[in-house]
Amino acid sequence: MYAPSDLRGLNAMVAAPATPGADRLDASDTIDVDSLRDLINKLIADGVNVVSMMGSYGECHTLLWEEFQVLTQAAVETVNKRAPLFIGVTSVNSREAARKARFARDVGAEGIFTGVPFYYPPTIDNAIQFYHDMADYLPDLSIQIYHNPPLHNIHIPVSAFPKLVEKRQIVSMKDSHRSPLEFIRLMDVVEGKISVFVNQMQYYPFQELGSRGFWSTDVNMGPWPLLRFRDAVDEGDVETAKQILREIQGLGEGEWGGPQDNARKIAATAAGYANLGPNRPPFVVIRPDSLDKQMKRAEGWKKLCEKYRPQVEQRTLALAGTR
Repeated sequence: MYAPSDLRGLNAMVAAPATPGADRLDASDTIDVDSLRDLINKLIADGVNVVSMMGSYGECHTLLWEEFQVLTQAAVETVNKRAPLFIGVTSVNSREAARKARFARDVGAEGIFTGVPFYYPPTIDNAIQFYHDMADYLPDLSIQIYHNPPLHNIHIPVSAFPKLVEKRQIVSMKDSHRSPLEFIRLMDVVEGKISVFVNQMQYYPFQELGSRGFWSTDVNMGPWPLLRFRDAVDEGDVETAKQILREIQGLGEGEWGGPQDNARKIAATAAGYANLGPNRPPFVVIRPDSLDKQMKRAEGWKKLCEKYRPQVEQRTLALAGTR
Protein backbone atom coordinates (compact mmCIF):
# COMPACT_ATOMS: atom_id res chain seq x y z
CA MET A 1 0.00 0.00 0.00
CA TYR A 2 1.03 3.60 -0.53
CA ALA A 3 1.87 5.71 2.49
CA PRO A 4 0.65 9.32 2.60
CA SER A 5 4.30 10.38 2.61
CA ASP A 6 4.69 8.72 -0.83
CA LEU A 7 2.09 11.04 -2.31
CA ARG A 8 3.16 14.58 -3.15
CA GLY A 9 3.85 16.98 -6.01
CA LEU A 10 2.10 16.89 -9.38
CA ASN A 11 -0.80 14.44 -9.54
CA ALA A 12 -1.57 13.93 -13.25
CA MET A 13 -5.23 13.40 -14.08
CA VAL A 14 -4.65 11.35 -17.21
CA ALA A 15 -7.03 11.37 -20.18
CA ALA A 16 -8.51 8.27 -21.82
CA PRO A 17 -7.31 8.60 -25.45
CA ALA A 18 -9.95 7.53 -27.95
CA THR A 19 -9.69 5.71 -31.26
CA PRO A 20 -11.12 7.16 -34.51
CA GLY A 21 -14.86 6.58 -34.59
CA ALA A 22 -15.20 6.69 -30.80
CA ASP A 23 -17.80 9.44 -31.26
CA ARG A 24 -20.31 6.97 -32.72
CA LEU A 25 -23.19 5.79 -30.55
CA ASP A 26 -22.46 2.15 -31.42
CA ALA A 27 -18.70 2.45 -30.86
CA SER A 28 -16.99 -0.12 -28.69
CA ASP A 29 -13.36 -0.90 -27.89
CA THR A 30 -12.47 2.82 -28.12
CA ILE A 31 -9.33 2.90 -25.96
CA ASP A 32 -6.35 4.03 -28.03
CA VAL A 33 -3.87 1.91 -26.09
CA ASP A 34 -0.80 3.09 -27.99
CA SER A 35 -1.60 6.76 -27.35
CA LEU A 36 -2.39 5.99 -23.72
CA ARG A 37 0.92 4.22 -23.19
CA ASP A 38 2.79 7.03 -24.94
CA LEU A 39 1.12 9.66 -22.77
CA ILE A 40 1.79 7.83 -19.50
CA ASN A 41 5.39 7.09 -20.42
CA LYS A 42 6.06 10.73 -21.26
CA LEU A 43 4.42 12.06 -18.12
CA ILE A 44 6.47 9.80 -15.87
CA ALA A 45 9.71 10.43 -17.77
CA ASP A 46 9.12 14.19 -17.64
CA GLY A 47 8.66 14.18 -13.89
CA VAL A 48 5.07 13.90 -12.67
CA ASN A 49 4.81 12.41 -9.20
CA VAL A 50 1.47 10.58 -9.20
CA VAL A 51 -0.72 9.13 -11.97
CA SER A 52 -4.51 9.06 -11.59
CA MET A 53 -6.82 7.51 -14.18
CA MET A 54 -10.50 7.84 -14.97
CA GLY A 55 -11.60 10.90 -13.11
CA SER A 56 -13.96 13.19 -15.01
CA TYR A 57 -11.30 14.26 -17.53
CA GLY A 58 -10.36 10.58 -17.74
CA GLU A 59 -13.97 9.85 -18.72
CA CYS A 60 -15.09 7.47 -15.98
CA HIS A 61 -18.58 8.45 -17.13
CA THR A 62 -18.28 7.54 -20.83
CA LEU A 63 -16.41 4.21 -20.78
CA LEU A 64 -17.97 0.78 -21.18
CA TRP A 65 -17.07 -1.96 -18.68
CA GLU A 66 -14.89 -3.66 -21.27
CA GLU A 67 -13.11 -0.37 -22.01
CA PHE A 68 -12.50 0.18 -18.31
CA GLN A 69 -10.80 -3.20 -18.24
CA VAL A 70 -8.59 -2.44 -21.24
CA LEU A 71 -7.57 0.97 -19.90
CA THR A 72 -6.88 -0.37 -16.41
CA GLN A 73 -4.72 -3.23 -17.66
CA ALA A 74 -2.77 -0.93 -19.99
CA ALA A 75 -2.23 1.69 -17.27
CA VAL A 76 -1.01 -0.85 -14.70
CA GLU A 77 1.38 -2.44 -17.19
CA THR A 78 2.68 0.90 -18.47
CA VAL A 79 3.24 2.59 -15.11
CA ASN A 80 4.89 -0.61 -13.86
CA LYS A 81 5.34 0.75 -10.34
CA ARG A 82 7.43 3.73 -11.53
CA ALA A 83 5.00 6.12 -9.80
CA PRO A 84 2.00 5.76 -7.50
CA LEU A 85 -1.01 4.85 -9.66
CA PHE A 86 -4.68 5.29 -8.78
CA ILE A 87 -7.31 3.64 -11.00
CA GLY A 88 -10.58 5.55 -11.13
CA VAL A 89 -13.62 3.48 -10.19
CA THR A 90 -16.25 6.20 -9.61
CA SER A 91 -19.70 4.82 -10.46
CA VAL A 92 -23.36 5.54 -9.85
CA ASN A 93 -23.62 2.68 -7.35
CA SER A 94 -21.35 1.07 -4.78
CA ARG A 95 -21.48 -2.45 -6.22
CA GLU A 96 -20.19 -1.27 -9.60
CA ALA A 97 -17.41 0.71 -7.92
CA ALA A 98 -16.46 -2.40 -5.93
CA ARG A 99 -16.49 -4.54 -9.07
CA LYS A 100 -14.16 -2.13 -10.83
CA ALA A 101 -11.89 -1.94 -7.80
CA ARG A 102 -11.69 -5.71 -7.57
CA PHE A 103 -10.69 -5.95 -11.23
CA ALA A 104 -8.06 -3.25 -10.75
CA ARG A 105 -6.59 -5.14 -7.80
CA ASP A 106 -6.61 -8.43 -9.70
CA VAL A 107 -4.51 -6.99 -12.55
CA GLY A 108 -1.95 -5.47 -10.20
CA ALA A 109 -3.18 -2.01 -9.24
CA GLU A 110 -2.22 -0.82 -5.78
CA GLY A 111 -4.55 2.16 -5.54
CA ILE A 112 -8.07 3.24 -6.52
CA PHE A 113 -9.51 6.71 -7.08
CA THR A 114 -13.18 7.02 -6.28
CA GLY A 115 -15.91 9.51 -5.61
CA VAL A 116 -19.10 8.78 -3.73
CA PRO A 117 -21.85 7.21 -5.88
CA PHE A 118 -23.69 10.27 -7.02
CA TYR A 119 -26.95 9.83 -8.96
CA TYR A 120 -29.02 10.85 -5.92
CA PRO A 121 -27.33 13.27 -3.51
CA PRO A 122 -25.90 11.05 -0.75
CA THR A 123 -25.97 11.84 2.94
CA ILE A 124 -22.72 12.44 4.80
CA ASP A 125 -23.24 9.22 6.77
CA ASN A 126 -23.64 7.22 3.57
CA ALA A 127 -20.55 8.85 2.06
CA ILE A 128 -18.50 7.82 5.09
CA GLN A 129 -19.99 4.33 4.97
CA PHE A 130 -19.11 3.99 1.28
CA TYR A 131 -15.42 4.66 1.92
CA HIS A 132 -15.42 2.40 4.97
CA ASP A 133 -17.06 -0.37 2.96
CA MET A 134 -14.54 -0.04 0.13
CA ALA A 135 -11.63 -0.10 2.59
CA ASP A 136 -12.99 -3.20 4.32
CA TYR A 137 -13.87 -4.99 1.07
CA LEU A 138 -10.41 -4.57 -0.48
CA PRO A 139 -8.07 -3.97 2.47
CA ASP A 140 -4.92 -4.29 0.35
CA LEU A 141 -5.77 -1.29 -1.89
CA SER A 142 -4.90 2.34 -1.18
CA ILE A 143 -7.80 4.75 -1.66
CA GLN A 144 -7.69 8.27 -3.08
CA ILE A 145 -10.89 10.17 -2.36
CA TYR A 146 -12.27 11.97 -5.41
CA HIS A 147 -13.99 15.04 -3.97
CA ASN A 148 -15.95 16.91 -6.64
CA PRO A 149 -19.07 18.42 -5.06
CA PRO A 150 -20.63 19.82 -8.29
CA LEU A 151 -20.51 16.42 -10.01
CA HIS A 152 -20.98 14.12 -7.03
CA ASN A 153 -23.76 16.11 -5.34
CA ILE A 154 -21.99 16.23 -1.98
CA HIS A 155 -19.51 18.42 -0.15
CA ILE A 156 -17.67 16.19 2.31
CA PRO A 157 -17.28 18.39 5.40
CA VAL A 158 -14.35 18.44 7.79
CA SER A 159 -16.61 16.82 10.37
CA ALA A 160 -16.59 13.60 8.31
CA PHE A 161 -12.83 13.14 8.38
CA PRO A 162 -12.33 11.91 11.96
CA LYS A 163 -14.28 8.83 10.80
CA LEU A 164 -12.59 8.63 7.38
CA VAL A 165 -9.06 8.63 8.82
CA GLU A 166 -9.96 5.55 10.87
CA LYS A 167 -9.27 3.56 7.69
CA ARG A 168 -5.53 3.48 7.02
CA GLN A 169 -6.24 2.60 3.36
CA ILE A 170 -7.56 6.13 2.76
CA VAL A 171 -4.27 7.84 2.02
CA SER A 172 -5.02 10.62 -0.47
CA MET A 173 -7.67 13.05 -1.68
CA LYS A 174 -8.17 15.08 -4.84
CA ASP A 175 -9.77 18.26 -3.53
CA SER A 176 -10.39 21.84 -4.68
CA HIS A 177 -13.50 23.10 -2.99
CA ARG A 178 -12.43 24.52 0.36
CA SER A 179 -11.74 27.98 1.68
CA PRO A 180 -8.38 28.57 3.38
CA LEU A 181 -9.98 28.42 6.82
CA GLU A 182 -11.79 25.16 6.07
CA PHE A 183 -8.58 23.75 4.64
CA ILE A 184 -6.70 24.60 7.83
CA ARG A 185 -9.37 22.81 9.84
CA LEU A 186 -9.16 19.84 7.47
CA MET A 187 -5.39 19.60 7.93
CA ASP A 188 -5.86 19.60 11.70
CA VAL A 189 -7.60 16.23 11.21
CA VAL A 190 -5.83 14.58 8.26
CA GLU A 191 -2.21 15.74 8.37
CA GLY A 192 0.11 12.74 8.14
CA LYS A 193 -2.86 10.46 7.38
CA ILE A 194 -4.33 11.73 4.10
CA SER A 195 -2.23 13.52 1.46
CA VAL A 196 -4.41 16.29 0.03
CA PHE A 197 -3.94 17.41 -3.59
CA VAL A 198 -5.54 20.77 -4.41
CA ASN A 199 -6.25 22.30 -7.82
CA GLN A 200 -3.19 23.52 -9.74
CA MET A 201 -4.27 27.13 -9.18
CA GLN A 202 -4.33 26.63 -5.38
CA TYR A 203 -0.99 24.97 -4.62
CA TYR A 204 0.35 28.41 -3.84
CA PRO A 205 -0.55 29.32 -1.10
CA PHE A 206 -2.26 26.10 0.05
CA GLN A 207 1.07 24.28 0.25
CA GLU A 208 1.87 26.56 3.17
CA LEU A 209 -1.36 25.38 4.80
CA GLY A 210 -0.46 21.70 4.47
CA SER A 211 -1.29 20.57 0.93
CA ARG A 212 1.12 17.87 -0.24
CA GLY A 213 0.60 18.55 -3.93
CA PHE A 214 -1.80 19.52 -6.67
CA TRP A 215 -3.77 17.82 -9.41
CA SER A 216 -4.03 18.90 -13.03
CA THR A 217 -5.87 18.00 -16.21
CA ASP A 218 -3.87 20.60 -18.16
CA VAL A 219 -0.90 18.27 -17.69
CA ASN A 220 -2.20 16.32 -20.71
CA MET A 221 -1.03 19.26 -22.86
CA GLY A 222 2.49 19.08 -21.42
CA PRO A 223 3.70 19.17 -17.79
CA TRP A 224 6.54 21.71 -17.86
CA PRO A 225 4.79 24.87 -16.60
CA LEU A 226 3.38 22.78 -13.77
CA LEU A 227 6.69 21.10 -12.95
CA ARG A 228 8.38 24.50 -12.75
CA PHE A 229 5.50 25.76 -10.61
CA ARG A 230 5.76 22.72 -8.30
CA ASP A 231 9.46 23.27 -7.76
CA ALA A 232 9.06 27.01 -7.21
CA VAL A 233 6.41 26.50 -4.54
CA ASP A 234 8.33 23.71 -2.82
CA GLU A 235 11.50 25.83 -2.77
CA GLY A 236 9.73 28.92 -1.46
CA ASP A 237 10.28 30.86 -4.70
CA VAL A 238 7.08 32.81 -4.33
CA GLU A 239 7.66 35.28 -7.15
CA THR A 240 8.18 32.54 -9.76
CA ALA A 241 5.14 30.68 -8.46
CA LYS A 242 2.96 33.78 -8.72
CA GLN A 243 4.25 34.55 -12.20
CA ILE A 244 3.34 31.08 -13.47
CA LEU A 245 -0.11 31.35 -11.94
CA ARG A 246 -0.60 34.68 -13.70
CA GLU A 247 0.47 33.15 -17.01
CA ILE A 248 -1.87 30.18 -16.66
CA GLN A 249 -4.77 32.38 -15.61
CA GLY A 250 -4.06 34.62 -18.59
CA LEU A 251 -4.88 31.74 -20.92
CA GLY A 252 -8.48 31.74 -19.74
CA GLU A 253 -10.42 29.04 -17.98
CA GLY A 254 -10.85 25.46 -19.04
CA GLU A 255 -14.39 24.12 -18.90
CA TRP A 256 -15.39 24.23 -15.24
CA GLY A 257 -18.96 23.81 -14.07
CA GLY A 258 -22.19 24.06 -16.02
CA PRO A 259 -22.94 22.37 -19.34
CA GLN A 260 -19.82 21.18 -21.15
CA ASP A 261 -19.27 20.20 -24.76
CA ASN A 262 -15.70 18.91 -24.20
CA ALA A 263 -14.08 21.25 -26.70
CA ARG A 264 -11.26 21.22 -24.21
CA LYS A 265 -10.34 17.61 -24.91
CA ILE A 266 -10.40 18.12 -28.68
CA ALA A 267 -8.26 21.23 -28.43
CA ALA A 268 -5.74 19.64 -26.06
CA THR A 269 -4.33 17.48 -28.85
CA ALA A 270 -3.33 20.67 -30.68
CA ALA A 271 -0.80 21.40 -27.92
CA GLY A 272 1.22 18.53 -29.39
CA TYR A 273 1.97 16.51 -26.26
CA ALA A 274 -0.64 13.78 -26.60
CA ASN A 275 -3.15 12.42 -29.08
CA LEU A 276 -6.43 12.30 -27.16
CA GLY A 277 -8.70 11.46 -30.09
CA PRO A 278 -12.38 12.34 -30.49
CA ASN A 279 -15.00 12.83 -27.82
CA ARG A 280 -17.14 9.90 -26.80
CA PRO A 281 -20.94 10.30 -26.74
CA PRO A 282 -22.81 12.29 -25.59
CA PHE A 283 -20.22 15.07 -26.03
CA VAL A 284 -20.18 15.04 -29.82
CA VAL A 285 -21.67 18.47 -30.62
CA ILE A 286 -19.10 21.20 -30.10
CA ARG A 287 -19.90 24.89 -30.44
CA PRO A 288 -17.49 26.72 -32.77
CA ASP A 289 -16.98 29.52 -30.25
CA SER A 290 -16.13 27.04 -27.55
CA LEU A 291 -13.65 25.20 -29.75
CA ASP A 292 -12.01 28.47 -30.80
CA LYS A 293 -11.60 29.50 -27.17
CA GLN A 294 -10.06 26.19 -26.19
CA MET A 295 -7.79 26.04 -29.24
CA LYS A 296 -6.38 29.46 -28.29
CA ARG A 297 -5.86 28.22 -24.75
CA ALA A 298 -4.05 25.09 -26.00
CA GLU A 299 -1.80 27.21 -28.21
CA GLY A 300 -0.99 29.41 -25.23
CA TRP A 301 -0.21 26.35 -23.13
CA LYS A 302 2.14 25.10 -25.84
CA LYS A 303 4.05 28.38 -25.60
CA LEU A 304 4.31 28.01 -21.83
CA CYS A 305 5.73 24.52 -22.35
CA GLU A 306 8.32 25.95 -24.76
CA LYS A 307 9.25 28.55 -22.13
CA TYR A 308 9.49 26.27 -19.12
CA ARG A 309 10.70 22.98 -20.57
CA PRO A 310 14.34 24.16 -20.88
CA GLN A 311 14.24 25.49 -17.31
CA VAL A 312 12.90 22.21 -15.93
CA GLU A 313 15.36 20.09 -17.88
CA GLN A 314 18.31 22.30 -16.92
CA ARG A 315 17.34 22.12 -13.26
CA THR A 316 16.95 18.34 -13.49
CA LEU A 317 20.42 17.97 -14.96
CA ALA A 318 21.91 20.28 -12.37
CA LEU A 319 20.27 18.32 -9.55
CA ALA A 320 21.54 15.05 -11.00
CA GLY A 321 25.05 16.49 -11.09
CA THR A 322 25.00 17.16 -7.35
CA ARG A 323 24.19 13.58 -6.43
